[in-house]
Amino acid sequence: MAYKNLLFFLFFCFVTSFYGQKEFIADVKIQGAEKTRIAFIKSILTTKKGNVLDSLSLEKDIVLLKRLPAISHAYYQVFHSHENAYNVFINIEENFTLIPEVNIWTTTNNVFSYKLGVYDYNFLGRNITFGGFYQFNGFDSYAINFKAENLLSKKWGLAVNHQNWKSEEPLYFGDKTANYLYNNVSFEVLALYQINLEHQIDFGVNLFSEKYSYISGATDPSIPQNLDLNKALLKFVYLYNTLDYYYQYVNGFKSQLFVQYVVTENDFQNDFFIAWNDFFYYKRLGEKGNWANRLRFGLSSNAETPFAPFALDNNVNLRGVGILVDRGTGSFVFNSEYRHTIFDKKWLAIQSNVFTDFGSWRNPGGKLNDFFQNKNLKLYSGVGLRFISKKIYNATFRIDYGFSLLNRKNGSKGGLVFGIGQYF
Repeated sequence: MAYKNLLFFLFFCFVTSFYGQKEFIADVKIQGAEKTRIAFIKSILTTKKGNVLDSLSLEKDIVLLKRLPAISHAYYQVFHSHENAYNVFINIEENFTLIPEVNIWTTTNNVFSYKLGVYDYNFLGRNITFGGFYQFNGFDSYAINFKAENLLSKKWGLAVNHQNWKSEEPLYFGDKTANYLYNNVSFEVLALYQINLEHQIDFGVNLFSEKYSYISGATDPSIPQNLDLNKALLKFVYLYNTLDYYYQYVNGFKSQLFVQYVVTENDFQNDFFIAWNDFFYYKRLGEKGNWANRLRFGLSSNAETPFAPFALDNNVNLRGVGILVDRGTGSFVFNSEYRHTIFDKKWLAIQSNVFTDFGSWRNPGGKLNDFFQNKNLKLYSGVGLRFISKKIYNATFRIDYGFSLLNRKNGSKGGLVFGIGQYF
């Protein structure tokens, strides 16, 4: 009996000694926050007053903070307070997040077009995106968007979007082309759930109406010149994210899966399914280099219709290919580029880049082997520049020139592509 008591006593002393030597957090202090609310920052951190000091949790919190639109950079410091207690200082550098949106261009029909908007990516200092835009491209369009990832708790958020979009778009059937006025009026509500730092899911519903009105071009008895459709879209998004940011540099892997099911009641279109996955891989190369890659594969219901969902376009997938030059019910795209910083100051960075964009499509009503048909293969390469503000969220002005590496009799030989934000 005495032997057992001695063992228990020694075990108790060991446990007490072990836990007594643990290092605890006396306080968490946030430095550098001006617009972002300190209470909000503390609410999303794993590192909290009274917890055991854990460097792995601190590192994860820093990664989380650097992903927020409001924060351009973050780091932590640990200072001894008393006995086995320590103060944690989290230092942040904020972005300017109230961003005006101005864009001017000329459409294919030489219509002077413009887009005016404003978005706050840190509305109320709580990582809320709120804003909207007005667009004129011969027709009037507008949108209002609200997204609060931490509205209900650290893990639960909400997104609400409304859009009334009008544009003249080409539709393709066989070798024929027609221009239609496309009008989409939608209301969307999504629930946002952050499982942990790496995993997130969004799900919800989008109620919308689509109208197609014939403007010009070829006609076909099987293709209506006017359509007015009411639809409901069920949406699911799964995000796996291990990206780490250091100003304009990105390192890590991200995968984003989109699944949508459209319910409709009309004689021309059936219920519709579409899914695609984007895979991203970024690698820091030396002090100034960044290798960036995006692989997209998607499939939809394979109806033989000119309204196929996957578009072949300059601003979406292949730089230099042209504006909405084709559509398909399947898409395979690989983009790869090397970015090299040639100028880097406290507020501005300039990157040069060389890129290659490859893509292939499944024709509406076609087969999977369409992806391997020579006529469906597109390959472009080129060079570009990035002008990056290190103090304004997503303020990257990009310009690329892409040219075709395949000798095609028809199709674009190349062209300039402008935009805001990195291409991917």
